[in-house]
Amino acid sequence: MNLHNLKIDQSWTLFLDRDGVINRRIVDGYARSWNEFELLPGVVMAIGTFSRIFGRIVVVTNQQGVGKGFMTSNDVIGIHQQMVGEIEKSGGRIDSVFFSPHRSSDHNFNRKPGLGMALQARKKFPEIRFKKSLMAGDSLTDMIFGKRCGMKTALITQDSDAAKRYPRLIDFVYPDLISLAREF
Repeated sequence: MNLHNLKIDQSWTLFLDRDGVINRRIVDGYARSWNEFELLPGVVMAIGTFSRIFGRIVVVTNQQGVGKGFMTSNDVIGIHQQMVGEIEKSGGRIDSVFFSPHRSSDHNFNRKPGLGMALQARKKFPEIRFKKSLMAGDSLTDMIFGKRCGMKTALITQDSDAAKRYPRLIDFVYPDLISLAREF
């Protein structure tokens, strides 16, 4: 399958994971404040490109650090406000950010791969059609989430063979978000 065959336009929605896609993932840790949040190279430019292509751009992110007591929901909201502000300063946009504060052991419906955040996004933006959506994330959980919703999926990873191992989950593989943006 070729990304160009999808004919992505303003009727499409881009769902983005956060950690490892938009910002540098902290191994065995959490970005608990804006000072610990580091945008990955090219992300602002990539989201600027996506802003001209997709009708909606939505971030869906698991933030179990809240459930574990490492930070508060307000800390996460503050990081998201600053992240959106940085992207808007450069002409890009993120229409909304949804996060699940639940721990993985909670098996909460709102935590990916559960569908809760996708349904929240569609409730806020009724024009969203999952069949005309692309989920870009760096984990199999993101890919399962996307496929459960009926979306196309793009795994952000350095492992170029990942799609061969999980052909039912992964439609496209890119090393980073800027490489995905270059497809447009």
